[in-house]
Amino acid sequence: MKCGIVGLPNVGKSTLFNCLSNAKALAANYPFATIEPNIGVISVPDTRLDRLASLIQPQNIQSAIIEIVDIAGLVKGASKGEGLGNKFLSNIRETHAIIHVLRCFDDPNIVHVDGEINPVSDKDIVELELQLKDLETIKKKQDSLSRIAGSGNKNAVKDLEVLNHYFKHIQSGKSARNLSIPNNEVVLELNLLTNKPILYVCNVDDKSINGNEYTMQVEKSINNENADMLIISAATEAEISEIQSVHERSEYLELVGLAEPGVNKVIRSAYSLLGLQTFFTAGEKEVRAWTIKKGSLAPEAAGVIHTDFQTGFIRAEVITLEDRLNYKTEQACREAGKISVEGKNYEVRDGDVIHFRFNV
Repeated sequence: MKCGIVGLPNVGKSTLFNCLSNAKALAANYPFATIEPNIGVISVPDTRLDRLASLIQPQNIQSAIIEIVDIAGLVKGASKGEGLGNKFLSNIRETHAIIHVLRCFDDPNIVHVDGEINPVSDKDIVELELQLKDLETIKKKQDSLSRIAGSGNKNAVKDLEVLNHYFKHIQSGKSARNLSIPNNEVVLELNLLTNKPILYVCNVDDKSINGNEYTMQVEKSINNENADMLIISAATEAEISEIQSVHERSEYLELVGLAEPGVNKVIRSAYSLLGLQTFFTAGEKEVRAWTIKKGSLAPEAAGVIHTDFQTGFIRAEVITLEDRLNYKTEQACREAGKISVEGKNYEVRDGDVIHFRFNV
């Protein structure tokens, strides 16, 4: 599951990406410093995993992971191929969610592609280009369906009605994610850019980690959108990421007024944005967090570990994280009746500690 970082040039996308992944992508003060997308495989911070590992003291600890993609900056006219528009839009299409970075700081030494700092305008520019591309995508599908519907195909007629609703909605300046119509499989197949879940990240200076006039403008502008917002200082996060000592990092976080690095919030928000959740396996050899889609059933979760686990699934022995931590050992949980035996229809809950039984 990939989450793409997007925005206008010089808003702090690559700096944020570097903090997230320590991949050291080029961060430069000129448009299109990023041309090919940088991809980082990032561990998801989870205190539950830390507590479980501290209890069991395994040989190995493995966090849940997601992929973050740093995509080239967009400019006006991207939907028509301006700048790196075609590459930008195709890279977004390959992701499953969007982190939209907005510049919410003043700095005369860092140029703005439009000459003035206006994060709401920046947001609207990117969203408009995505909407224009979606209208183009829908129009092509409408044209092909119209010919089929004209021959009396009832499914084509229904799909065309759904597409017409989405076309009018997006044409009015709204995004597909804010429109929910049942049985919209035809829309899902189109993989519309504005249908992807979105998180707005307001990049501020080090004195505005609790917000400023720009972030208030952004917050007001997304009141009616199906979107979340976070405030971070990418420059501050870059400094934090360079501190190797745990003690010195804690001191610096306290100095700047942060309980934890802001990128941790970004990663967890991205994880949630992608509709993901975590279950754990816990043994002396390894304590591991596994990533599944919300709503996954036990066999599907087993298949994430190994396809044989899903093919030969017998049952899932489930302990809540709270019980596993309170009773210390799996045997103590068993003796206290805190292990539930679940079958194929069990919907895995976030935080479950599971031992799968299988036979192939």
